[in-house]
Parts: sequence; C-alpha cells; structure tokens
Amino acid sequence: MFDFIAHAGAAAAGFGGPAGIWDAIVKDFSNITEPAAFSAFLQVLMIDLVLAGDNAIVVGALAAGLPAEQRKKVILIGVLAALVLRIAFALVVTQLMQIVGLIFVGGLLLIWVAWKMWRELRHAGQSHGSPEIEGDEQSGLKPAKSFAGAAWAVAVADVSMSLDNVLAVAGAAREHPGILIVGLIFAVALMGLAANIIAKYIERYRWIAYVGLAVIVYVAVKMIYEGWIDPAVGIGTLFG
Repeated sequence: MFDFIAHAGAAAAGFGGPAGIWDAIVKDFSNITEPAAFSAFLQVLMIDLVLAGDNAIVVGALAAGLPAEQRKKVILIGVLAALVLRIAFALVVTQLMQIVGLIFVGGLLLIWVAWKMWRELRHAGQSHGSPEIEGDEQSGLKPAKSFAGAAWAVAVADVSMSLDNVLAVAGAAREHPGILIVGLIFAVALMGLAANIIAKYIERYRWIAYVGLAVIVYVAVKMIYEGWIDPAVGIGTLFG
C-alpha cells in the first residue's frame, strides 16, 4: 500500500502535482469534442478494455492449477501488482517520451505487443481455467503447479502487460495528458472492479479483441511515424 501511494505521488509530481493533473484533465475534456481529443479518448478506452480483460485471462489461467484458497490469493496478488505497476510505469514512460528517439522505439515495442496479442488470439491450446475468472478456459496457457510458481509467473506477466498498457495509452494520448491520466485511472479501475466481466465478454465476442488489436497497431504505426518526423524528439532530427 505504501509503495502504491509513493508511486502515485511520483506520478503526480511528474505531471506538475495534483493541481497540474486537474488542470490537464479539465483542459483536455473541455475540448473533448475536437476530433483529435475525441479520437485519443476512444483509443484509450478500447486499449484499456482489451488489455484489462487480457490481464485477467492470463492471471486466471496461470492460477488454475492451484487449490481454491491459493488460487484466490494469486489472483488478488495479480490484480494488486497490476495496479501498482501501471502507476509506476506511467511516470517512467511519460518522462522517457521526452527523449529523442524513444517515441520511435516505443512504437516498435508496440508492434511487438500487437504481434504477441495476435498470436494469443489465434492460439490452439486450452486450459481448464479458474472458476473465479470467466473466459480464461481458452487461454492456451499451462497453469502453474505451485503457489510460488504461479505467483512468479503472474508477477512476470503483470510487468509485461502493465508496460504494454501504459505504453499503448501514452502513445494514443501523448499530446493529451489529461486524457492519458483519466485513461490510467480507468485502467486501474477496470483491473480492480471489472476485469472478470470484460474477460468473459472478450472471450465470447472475439471481435472486440481484434478491434483492440487494430487500435494498438494504429497507435504503434503513428508512434513510429511521429517518432521519426517530430521536430523536437523525432529520430529523424539525428540525421537532419
């Protein structure tokens, strides 16, 4: 809990403190009817929906082989870790994007995220899944055989998926910090409250995941393009 508060405070400082966060939110949402801001907001919502559900499916599948009591603990660890990691990564990613060339690199990383997600959507394997998470039966992931093994696997998965989420949201709303902040809060809320519901519907209606994948690919291509031509932080400035 103390780590969570510390990371939240650091993220707030990175945006200029609580007053700066509020000003950014008010500014962006007062202009939400503008095409660029509205498009960024829709992209952030879709990315959060898909990746929150994906996170729940992976955590549930990895915990599936454990007894009920241990399974619930591993799922709780997975959700709490995802909340803290999203706050921590948000600060790091938004600051790093001010460095020349890193938007371009971030776009390349998102292409890898999209490829990984594409492979997961077209998996051939099956798992019996965890009763607590609806929709993880088709994950294709092998459940861990021990509590320690499941906790470690969930921790590693959370690092990857939290970074994926923050990178995608930051790329979609790079010029709209208020929307980025709300998107981060929305992602945290989804992980804590509705990830199970989202996972169920994503597994039932696969087209939702494919739409999310298309949004991530679009954001990745946009980041690569802007990461090359941006006059301030574009990699093309190194060759100009």
